[in-house]
Amino acid sequence: MSPTAAAPQKEENLRDRIIEVVTKVIKEVNADLGYDHLKKPTLETQLYDGGDGLDSLSLVMLVSAIEAAISDEFGRDVVLASEKAMSMRNSPYRNVGAFVDFVEAELATA
Repeated sequence: MSPTAAAPQKEENLRDRIIEVVTKVIKEVNADLGYDHLKKPTLETQLYDGGDGLDSLSLVMLVSAIEAAISDEFGRDVVLASEKAMSMRNSPYRNVGAFVDFVEAELATA
């Protein structure tokens, strides 16, 4: 296998692992929060935007739990609740897919 063929597969595997960690933590945290729309999260599931979104305290709890899980899974610390994230034009907290993209980008620079 050529090195260029391996790179996309490695990136896809990383993304799949991030999705797995994020959705697992969402389900675990939601066991205490009780949001119906978070029982079976998909990449399109809203997190903070819209009527079904989390309140700010629930979002902070979720982001903190995901930071810890990402650190455990990948052995790298990332800060996901930052001024950078808060000031982005398109919020990384709007849905699970956007959040996964943000986690992936932060892991790349960690």
